[in-house]
Amino acid sequence: MRKRTFTCGFDAALAVVGGKWKILILWALHCEGPLRFGALRRAVDGISERVLINQLKEMEASQLVHREEFPQVPPKVEYSLTAFGTSLLDVLMPLGEWGTANMERIASLGAGGAGAGGREEVPVRPRPRRGDGLR
Repeated sequence: MRKRTFTCGFDAALAVVGGKWKILILWALHCEGPLRFGALRRAVDGISERVLINQLKEMEASQLVHREEFPQVPPKVEYSLTAFGTSLLDVLMPLGEWGTANMERIASLGAGGAGAGGREEVPVRPRPRRGDGLR
């Protein structure tokens, strides 16, 4: 496998966290702790099963999440944040704080602003807190 060259730090960071779902998956795992697939899907509003599967595979390959299989019947798999995933979430917290502070303004922008990522139909509501962090 060939090593990728990045043009700047943003390029490198986006290679790991790009897409509209990865940050929300990181946040759900931060708020809820280790989760099974079904619980994680319920925690991330609007994500399809197929997209969640693909995002988790990419995030596991990028070492953001850990997938643990338990040897039991029926099979049990849990996803959790790695130290690398937690370190990424730590630097994303100011972005989330900015989003929280500007949530109403962003929601009022409609399709031209908040809807640019195609999520305008998802209701805007804060997530529950787990320990320190954002709402």
